[in-house]
Amino acid sequence: MSQQINLFNPIFLKQKKIFTALPMAEALGVIIAGALLLNWYAANNVDELEQLANEGKATLAKREQQLIRANAQFAPRAPDAVLQADLNDAEAELKALRDVSAVLQGGALGNTSGYAEYFRAFSRQNVNGLWLTGVTISGAGTDIGVQGRAMQATLIPNYIARLTGERVMHGKAFASLDIGRPDAPPSQAAAAPAPADTAPAAAAASSFVEFSLQSTPVQEAAK
Repeated sequence: MSQQINLFNPIFLKQKKIFTALPMAEALGVIIAGALLLNWYAANNVDELEQLANEGKATLAKREQQLIRANAQFAPRAPDAVLQADLNDAEAELKALRDVSAVLQGGALGNTSGYAEYFRAFSRQNVNGLWLTGVTISGAGTDIGVQGRAMQATLIPNYIARLTGERVMHGKAFASLDIGRPDAPPSQAAAAPAPADTAPAAAAASSFVEFSLQSTPVQEAAK
């Protein structure tokens, strides 16, 4: 009977050394080179930043000098008493003019444009068989009185409608209208009977009617 004996032992093999002096020296050289490169890059950036900072300081100092010169050249002056007084007077005058304009526009002083437009309106509304004997306008045109005569009473409403259609009469209304035949004078009634040839004249005189148009009732106007 035979038996084999294995005399091989792995520990007796030649071991490969990984961390030898040469690889370690190479690695150390790479690390040192990287550190030097990084240091050089950082130094360059620091120099550029310092240069920019210095330029900014120089610019700021220049601007401060310009500001000092400008303040010295355009130093605030004391207000001139005469100019201030003139300014106050001008402002007071402007305020007074504005107040006057507000009063005029508000109508507190009455009619500021005159009564010419009212009479133009009366002249435009010309009705055949109707004529005016009197016109009264007071205040701001709020109190208007018209007296006249017409050959027929039916002409008066048409005249009023046409008159109130005028632009200057917009917003105005008439409060009272009186229409009647003219009365004979008292002296004529007390006198002796008139001759027969005057009868046609008297009949013609009474062939028209008189009217009175008022924007304010008579009772209120009398107060």
